[in-house]
Amino acid sequence: MTFPRMASFKTHAAFTRHLSTLQLTLPCAELVKSGPHSPLAQSIHVHDFKIGNRFCILPMEGWDGTADGKPSELTRRRWRNFGRSGAKLIWGGEAVAVRHDGRANPNQMVINSENLSELESLRAELVATHETEFGTTTDLFIGLQLTHAGRFAKPDCHDRMQPRTAQRNSILDARCGITDDSALLSDDEITSLIEDFVSAASLAAQAGFQFVDIKHCHGYLGHELLSGFDRPGKFGGSFENRTRFLREIVDGIRSRTPSLEIAVRISIYDFLPFTQGPDGVGIPEENGDPRLIFGGDSTGVGIDLYEPTKFLSLLQSLGIKLVCTTAGSPYYNPHIQRPAFFPPSDGYKPPEDPLLGVARQILATAELKRHHPDLILVGSGYSYFQEWLPHVSQEVIQREWVDSIGLGRMVLSYPELPADVLTGRTMARKKVCRTFSDCTTSARKGMVSGCYPLDPFYKERETVADPNK
Repeated sequence: MTFPRMASFKTHAAFTRHLSTLQLTLPCAELVKSGPHSPLAQSIHVHDFKIGNRFCILPMEGWDGTADGKPSELTRRRWRNFGRSGAKLIWGGEAVAVRHDGRANPNQMVINSENLSELESLRAELVATHETEFGTTTDLFIGLQLTHAGRFAKPDCHDRMQPRTAQRNSILDARCGITDDSALLSDDEITSLIEDFVSAASLAAQAGFQFVDIKHCHGYLGHELLSGFDRPGKFGGSFENRTRFLREIVDGIRSRTPSLEIAVRISIYDFLPFTQGPDGVGIPEENGDPRLIFGGDSTGVGIDLYEPTKFLSLLQSLGIKLVCTTAGSPYYNPHIQRPAFFPPSDGYKPPEDPLLGVARQILATAELKRHHPDLILVGSGYSYFQEWLPHVSQEVIQREWVDSIGLGRMVLSYPELPADVLTGRTMARKKVCRTFSDCTTSARKGMVSGCYPLDPFYKERETVADPNK
């Protein structure tokens, strides 16, 4: 099964013709506007704060912190790049664990009192870089994503999982080496973890961050709790119980740090776990249970937005305005979460043209935006568009399908992309992310994340796991 590469579409007509062949209704501008009147240059208001444009840097796990959870020089380099990107919304730039056992890798940053000054200086470097490049930071909005990796925790060794799960799942349990209930978090343990999130948010505010994201995506703990239909007790079963984790965290933050904005990044739908078929192409696992999927339909490979819509209504009732949409998980169905032409080393060949996966996210986000026009929605998956990213982004913003364009992989290879687009500079083709998936594969092998194919810094760097070397 082969699909045309994005780089093969040299003209607007060729690209839109391919979209038509796929029967996709994605809009794509022929000409990208630059300057202050560009749709991508328009500001967004979060309560009383003005965010300067429509580009957002998405949170990533760099695998390049220190063993005790502090940023390394590699981490600082990435954050300086975020500062010079030109994006005015920084969605954490990083997924930061609220405690040691919640780390997704042994070099993930951890927020605690011992690391606070380092996180504060990391943010300050980003701000200083942005001010040097663009002259002002009054419209720069910076948050920190707070997370617990749940069943995908690897706090001490990159090749040894130490899962803490929200519910049993036969397929994922087998992949994570879970054979009994010992990895299952009790209600009391989740209550204790809620306090860790609240304390982490207070520390983030002390470090100068303007908002925190309570992560509910990609198969990590917050996301898995939303799928805890079979979980007994006060954190499982009903929608009210499955959202109790979030509600109690929000209540705790509001009582302790009322000035801090709260955001949520959420997988708005999920599919069954996928595996390699006989030809290496991804296929859904047999005997998977579609009942245990938040935002999925009864087939396990389709979408039902009833509960995600209800979840966004809950966020709105809690006074949360910032929501970042994504889908699925990089661990068990990456083609719906991070569509790529080249899969990571432990993945599978794409079972569909990756453009279908991108469109699925964009259209689902647009549907949620239609139901919640007052929420500020940040979209994901745009890196796959490559040279056509600005063209599609401009149109979805103009049509109010989404409010901000989230960039993840792209800023590893091409951090200046937002600034180049907004000023009308020609895109640097040699820096455009081609979805080689090396940034994911390197992490799977215990190496630091970076764009090894396109960033000379990583290409020339010795490929060792220790970020301090």
